[in-house]
Amino acid sequence: MRILLDECVPRPLKRELPGHDVHTVPEMGWSGKKNGELLQLMVPEKFEVFLSVDQNLRYQQNLIAANIAVVVLVAPTNRLVDLLPLMPSVLIALGTIQPGHLVEIDA
Repeated sequence: MRILLDECVPRPLKRELPGHDVHTVPEMGWSGKKNGELLQLMVPEKFEVFLSVDQNLRYQQNLIAANIAVVVLVAPTNRLVDLLPLMPSVLIALGTIQPGHLVEIDA
């Protein structure tokens, strides 16, 4: 699965997604882009999932029209130490998530 990590997600989280093609927003040269623009940029690049900590994303974007699945990590902070415990649940969610859907993962 091709996954894009939002700017606010620590880059080392890539290591926790084995078997997936994972890139970060900065790696793609998309730093500073708003979520709506990122979702549009993801389509021609064949990304399937956007991984973020932005809990407002569900209210800001039309995910069905974007045809991108979104996984939102809900933790006290966006520090790696707070996000790592969520990763086993993320891997499970990646196995079932559908385009246009959003899944929130929390502790």
